[in-house]
Amino acid sequence: MGKLVSTVFVSLDGVYQAPGGPDEDTSGGFDQGGWTFPYGDDDSGRFITGVFDSAGGFLLGRRTYEIFASHWPGKTDPADPIASRLNTLPKYVVSSTLTAPEWSGTTVVSGDLAKEVTALKERTDGELQISGSGALVRSLVDLRLLDTLHLMTFPVVLGEGRRLFGDGALPTRFTRRCGHVTGAGVSIQTYDLAGRPEYGSY
Repeated sequence: MGKLVSTVFVSLDGVYQAPGGPDEDTSGGFDQGGWTFPYGDDDSGRFITGVFDSAGGFLLGRRTYEIFASHWPGKTDPADPIASRLNTLPKYVVSSTLTAPEWSGTTVVSGDLAKEVTALKERTDGELQISGSGALVRSLVDLRLLDTLHLMTFPVVLGEGRRLFGDGALPTRFTRRCGHVTGAGVSIQTYDLAGRPEYGSY
């Protein structure tokens, strides 16, 4: 069975909306898109490339899928380690309204999320990876289906936008596996889901 692995970019206040560009996602009037740009360096690039090296397929939320589908099919260099995988490996998009995806290799997941994702994990050789898709990641954590979370935290507070874990998230404990801080100050930490929190007192 493949592992379900997520990579999410967040600000210090937990915002994951539109990290990659001003026009990426302006929903809710969000006008701070592209907030990760000043922190891009070779260190972050090597980490992301390493993550994609382990991919056996991709699971995406509808919004992230549309952002990716408008960009990556036009990147056809076979030596590009990210584009080559996104364009050739199976892609699954969670949506109740999308019926005819145009990006080659895409399957729509519209049924019971827990059942469908469990089946996808069982038949994926390698990691079933989620990029972005914060709302989907939150749902999969709540369902206890996510195995590993790569959390890239950028040294910026945005004060608005969609947050990865807001009020109502199911209490969840993670175990840190590894991590480091890039030269640009991005904290890259890898956590494995470990169940419910443990409590005590001092």
